[in-house]
Amino acid sequence: MAALAYNLGKREINHYFSVRSAKVLALVAVLLLAVCHLASRRYRGSDSCEYLLSSGRFLGEKVWQPHSCMMHKYKISEAKNCLVDKHIAFIGDSRIRQLFYSFVKIINPQFKEEGNKHENIPFEDKIASVKVDFLWHPEVNGSMKQCIKVWTEDSVAKPHVIVAGAATWSIKIHNGSNEALSQYKMNITSIAPLLEKLAKTSDVYWVLQDPVYEDLLSENRKMITNEKIDAYNEAAVSILNSSTRNSKSNVKVFSVSKLIAQETIMESLDGLHLPESSRETSAMILMNVYCNKILKPVDGSCCQPRPPLTLIQKLAACFFTLSIIGYLIFYIIHRNAHRKNKPCTDLESGEEKKNIINPSVSPLEVFLQSFCKLGLIMAYFYMCDRANLFMKENKFYTHSTFFIPIIYILVLGVFYNENTKETKVLNREQTDEWKGWMQLVILIYHISGASTFLPVYMHIRVLVAAYLFQTGYGHFSYFWVKGDFGIHRVCQVLFRLNFLVVVLCIVMDRPYQFYYFVPLVTVWFMVIYVTLALWPQIIQKKANGNCLWHFGLLLKLAFLLLCICFLAYSQGAFEKIFSLWPLSKCFELKGNVYEWWFRWRLDRYVVFHGMLFAFIYLALQKRQILSEGKGEPLFSSKISNFLLFISVVSFLTYSIWASSCKNKAECNELHPSVSVVQILAFILIRNIPGYARSVYSSFFAWFGKISLELFICQYHIWLAADTRGILVLIPGNPMLNIIVSTFIFVCVAHEISQITNDLAQIIIPKDNSSLLKRLACIAAFFCGLLILSSIQDKSRH
Repeated sequence: MAALAYNLGKREINHYFSVRSAKVLALVAVLLLAVCHLASRRYRGSDSCEYLLSSGRFLGEKVWQPHSCMMHKYKISEAKNCLVDKHIAFIGDSRIRQLFYSFVKIINPQFKEEGNKHENIPFEDKIASVKVDFLWHPEVNGSMKQCIKVWTEDSVAKPHVIVAGAATWSIKIHNGSNEALSQYKMNITSIAPLLEKLAKTSDVYWVLQDPVYEDLLSENRKMITNEKIDAYNEAAVSILNSSTRNSKSNVKVFSVSKLIAQETIMESLDGLHLPESSRETSAMILMNVYCNKILKPVDGSCCQPRPPLTLIQKLAACFFTLSIIGYLIFYIIHRNAHRKNKPCTDLESGEEKKNIINPSVSPLEVFLQSFCKLGLIMAYFYMCDRANLFMKENKFYTHSTFFIPIIYILVLGVFYNENTKETKVLNREQTDEWKGWMQLVILIYHISGASTFLPVYMHIRVLVAAYLFQTGYGHFSYFWVKGDFGIHRVCQVLFRLNFLVVVLCIVMDRPYQFYYFVPLVTVWFMVIYVTLALWPQIIQKKANGNCLWHFGLLLKLAFLLLCICFLAYSQGAFEKIFSLWPLSKCFELKGNVYEWWFRWRLDRYVVFHGMLFAFIYLALQKRQILSEGKGEPLFSSKISNFLLFISVVSFLTYSIWASSCKNKAECNELHPSVSVVQILAFILIRNIPGYARSVYSSFFAWFGKISLELFICQYHIWLAADTRGILVLIPGNPMLNIIVSTFIFVCVAHEISQITNDLAQIIIPKDNSSLLKRLACIAAFFCGLLILSSIQDKSRH
């Protein structure tokens, strides 16, 4: 009765809300959000530098998140590279001196805070040719004015960056009198034009005064109150902003330190000076303001302009525009002659059935329609991760942000369970389910920034290995059973794996290796194909007639293992192979193939393990050793119980080992050899009991069917800054933002999956002569792409 009610309720829901209606809702959401963000930028301004200097919040205790953009944490080498041949000057009181020390320590962490505090302090790195000076001017007076005035003279070398600020000494010396505030206003009024003149050639920042913690102030500082500090800050902002009549002031007000201090001043030792962590944050903000536009770090979106369109991107935009125009013309002309064949909705699953191209629908129409939709989707990709239309934020890991969503999706997955159509080991529904829940866990891992937590990282490495295990298992099984080594099968697989990535490489201006998983599965597919297709071709039908063929296949697999071991321990040979042109264009990242070698080596044995498992399983199945009937255990009761016990122990043992990892490099070294233990343990636990093999989670299986698209799309429309940050569609409400961005992201991934399937039927026909012509066109396309890419590379250098 409960099952009947469940099915009726599901039918009712799916009658009104299908995948198609979800996609329409996602499109409306994207349009509304784009309009809102455009209006917001027009009203509030689009300069992310202003947000970086004026607003933000803490993620946790010490991680500062600027409003709407991402802040890069600069390393020593990066800081020196940015500031080479530069002179930076800090002018002010003891608080500015603190900021000076924190800034210098980004360049040289060994620099010590010593010497007379009330004197000028120089710093110079002669190797990097970086000069940073602190000039002691605790009051805004004639002395500070004279120092600044000298730099305005044409004959004097000017600092590239000037950071100034002072007020607390004026409050202290004059006992917080109103006359001192009036004098401060007069002095800053006389200095403002000089700062404005300097700001035309240098970056000038005026640092507002941070609040104090009045309870901790000593008796001789009790007159420094937050009320007085606010009055001085208001005076400084008012005068600096009005120093230019007809345009915006070039002097940038550094007010974000006030927000930082409000959260951390309680940790101050004397109530006046900020704790070290707060000073480091302010110094890093200064570094981001100046260096982001020079070095353009991927995870430093603040103060970065939109990257200029490359020649290839412009050509891609023209192609998609022509596709949209072409489809509209085609549709208008043929709307009466051809009625569109609407895909029927499966009310049971809520999913549109796989599109089958109607003979009455022209392949050209399907082609133009697919690229029309893809063009609109790629526009969304570009808006999210290149156009600076939507906001981005840094990731921040906590255990709750990872484990709570995991528990939530597991509950959902268990709730949506159905009977499988067949009860074989690793049947289609089960592998889709496996890919689905693994993909959801990997997505949560990425968006939560859980890679910083080593036990989670090691378990996620097993999930990636399990995907590759399925690659070995699935493709070996197909070739072994079907014996289909035709070019059509190869082209179909390669197209489905690589189509989206090739488009993204063009639109997002990223190398092929950037989407590392697709090159990985592509290469392993070709390895499996070559291993089995080369003479002698050994398939199950042939081997059944003579057991020696099984031995021959094992020799092939042994030779493959030998080649894997050789390349794994011979980095030079591996790099020479993949550094050859044109392979180097596919597998190089940042000018070398090390990243590709590292990724390949990390899971080097698991595809082989998948092939070997498929061979053993199919051999046992052929000899009817396995019991794969509905509800039946895979083996006899004793053997099944024994294997289940061993599997559970092995599974838990691996988890305990992975959770006790202390060094990522050492654990990565062991991972290729031991990851198969947990994979095999999971397969046995999932398949030995008959009841477990007879059911599957339709929730996870649905996601499993689009797992590849989900993995690739997350780079730009769920995460941001090439996976380094999080896309923010709805600022100020992280929970709602995740819900909306996830909904759009899943709809886009599903649509791309359907587009890929439609185009695969057109571009990869079954007729060999037509297929060869298409392959010639594809080869010409990639040759043109290589030529254009080479031209682009030369123009960049």
